[in-house]
Amino acid sequence: MSDKSKRRAARSVVAEYHQAELGDLVARVGEAVDRYRAGELDAFDVDRILFQYSRAAKELWKYCNYFQVEIAAAMIQEQPPHDWWERGAPRERS
Repeated sequence: MSDKSKRRAARSVVAEYHQAELGDLVARVGEAVDRYRAGELDAFDVDRILFQYSRAAKELWKYCNYFQVEIAAAMIQEQPPHDWWERGAPRERS
C-alpha cells in the first residue's frame, strides 16, 4: 500500500470516527431542545447543555486533528476514547 493510500485510509478512519462521535453529541443537544419544547427544561438548562456540547465538540476536534492523521487513526483503531460529553463538562469550582 502506498503512502498516499495509507493516508487516505487513515483520513477515512478519523473522519468516520469524528462524524459518529459528533453525531452522538448533536443528539444530546436535540434531546435537550425537545425537552425544552415539552416544558421539561428551561432556557438556562438548554444553555448549559449547549455550553457542554461546545466544549465536548472542541475536545473531539482537537483529538481528531492534533496528531498526524496516521497516528490519530491508529489511536482510534487501538483504543478510541469514549464519552466526549463528560470531557466537555464544566469544571467544578473549588
